[in-house]
Amino acid sequence: MINISNLRLQRGQKVLLENANARIDVGQRIGIIGRNGTGKSSLFALLRGELHADMGDVHIPAQWVIAHVAQEMPETDMSALDYVLAGDAELLELNHALAKAETDNDGTHIAHCHAELARIDAYSAPSRAAQLLNGLGFAQNLQSNAVNSFSGGWRMRLNLARALMCRSDLLLLDEPTNHLDLDTVLWLEQYLKSHPATQLIISHDRDFLDALCTHTIEVAQQTLTSYKGNYSQFERTRAERLLQQQAQYAQQQRHIAHLQSYIDRFRAKATKARQAQSRIKALDRLELIAPAHLDSPFTFEFAELNDLPNPLMQTDGISLGYGEKPLLRNVAFSIQSHDRIGLLGMNGAGKSTLIKALAQELTPLTGEITTAQNLRIGYFSQQHLDTLREDESPLWHMQKLAPEANLQLLRNYLGGFHFQGDRVTESIENFSGGEKARLALALLIWQKPHLLLLDEPTNHLDLDMRHALTVALQQFNGALIVVSHDRSLLANCVDDFWLVADGTVKPFDGDLDDYRAWCAQSWQLFKRSTHESAKNAENSDDAGNNDSTQNKKEARQQAAQRRTALNAAQKPLKQQLEKCEKQLEAAQKENTELQNWLASEAAYAPEHKDQLATAVRRNSELNAQIAQLEEQWLELHEELEAIERELALP
Repeated sequence: MINISNLRLQRGQKVLLENANARIDVGQRIGIIGRNGTGKSSLFALLRGELHADMGDVHIPAQWVIAHVAQEMPETDMSALDYVLAGDAELLELNHALAKAETDNDGTHIAHCHAELARIDAYSAPSRAAQLLNGLGFAQNLQSNAVNSFSGGWRMRLNLARALMCRSDLLLLDEPTNHLDLDTVLWLEQYLKSHPATQLIISHDRDFLDALCTHTIEVAQQTLTSYKGNYSQFERTRAERLLQQQAQYAQQQRHIAHLQSYIDRFRAKATKARQAQSRIKALDRLELIAPAHLDSPFTFEFAELNDLPNPLMQTDGISLGYGEKPLLRNVAFSIQSHDRIGLLGMNGAGKSTLIKALAQELTPLTGEITTAQNLRIGYFSQQHLDTLREDESPLWHMQKLAPEANLQLLRNYLGGFHFQGDRVTESIENFSGGEKARLALALLIWQKPHLLLLDEPTNHLDLDMRHALTVALQQFNGALIVVSHDRSLLANCVDDFWLVADGTVKPFDGDLDDYRAWCAQSWQLFKRSTHESAKNAENSDDAGNNDSTQNKKEARQQAAQRRTALNAAQKPLKQQLEKCEKQLEAAQKENTELQNWLASEAAYAPEHKDQLATAVRRNSELNAQIAQLEEQWLELHEELEAIERELALP
């Protein structure tokens, strides 16, 4: 059991938790929810021992093993399979002990090690690791590849697999579904249900939380509030509690007003002075009940469209890819003015490639895309965040987009996306990924698009913003095509599904439950085909020798063509990545120097008071900047990996 009592947690000048309490029992799967910046990740750092409580106590059983997903990109030439296997710390320790015992020729210790290895079923560990890698999208032929041969997004998946491999008592997962495709999210969901560890899961994916969590802890208003049940149950319970709280608040305000009225009327009269003073003291002693906040801070909507052309777009047998080898072939369809389509398909099937082509950011290899005259397309992807000017403010971006618009109108519009006060005019360089995503959505919605193309629009968005986006999309009367692992958004915002699979795009006859079943069947077929392929390869080593020389020559030519296309597609991304790495290195260096100074006695000398205040502020700014740059670095690596995957390079 974990017991948190009277906890105070502060980062810089910001108090995250004050007098917070929570109890976590063995075997519970708890969703940790709350708006961005409330302290969820800091709570995890505290549980890992990387932060210390400013006050209060956090009790974790001393013998517990804690597993978490490392955020650092691993740099090693270990194979993917060996890297994941090393996540089983107990297995690793026993193997080291066995090797030493064998070196020492210690028969007793050798026997003991073998007994312990049998106890933990060590001999099934390679198959468990392979199962994890398969579930997270690593084909069998990739599992022997070196870790440092994978891009950033795939290394993060390796970190997740390594954490799941650990024989942990407590498993900490911070946004585990970010950058995963829906099929991988579905697999992870099923895997975690059978995982024996106590689990704490930070997530903004309500369906993921609904499927997994037995309990929910909300981080809000500097405290921890525990609820029994999953996210949907939490919403119902919280709504009831807040309504009750609102009634209590209203009653208390009436009481305060009555006391204040008496004080104002009689405090100057000598005959009533004592009674007035007693009411002043009563007012001071009164513990204020906070007003209930039932509404999301986000309020925005799409403009009503009256000029919708029909059809909006047509494709005529297009082929799509990044080289001569197409990823999608003979794609033909028509998009009508009120179509609402969700794209489904396995990781790497070509969903993002299709959306990019429809957005006219990728030219078809063959065929043609025809659009209606004066068609306005709104395209959102994570890479579009990089087009924002880091040194400019949200208001500047809006003025750039709408130079003739009234300034107050633009401020009011940005307020709907929770950019208020000084935040409207601050440069966005230190904004979080979620804030930048909100700004990108604001810019997109202002343009009144006829056709919305959304590629994972909910990444980095908290639950309030996801809800607001879902409501806005429900009211949008144009056409919508969306790729998302957020099942709630898909279920509530699209009418039809298209399946991207086997190089084609075709209507999917079913809902998300049917797609779950399709994924399960595909995983079984994949396992079976992988096994049969390995068996056939083993039995046919000598087959096809007559044509081997010609086949090898053709394969080399094709590989050379793919590499050429790959280099061309990767070049601009690599340039952005290099710039990001330089900025990150500079920020980390400055932060290290600043941390060293803050740790010195000189920093707290009276004559350095102003310098100390400036340093604390700069420290906070640098932490935010580093977090944003790391996020950008990861997204660029994801894009590079997508290109590699879609080219189907060996």
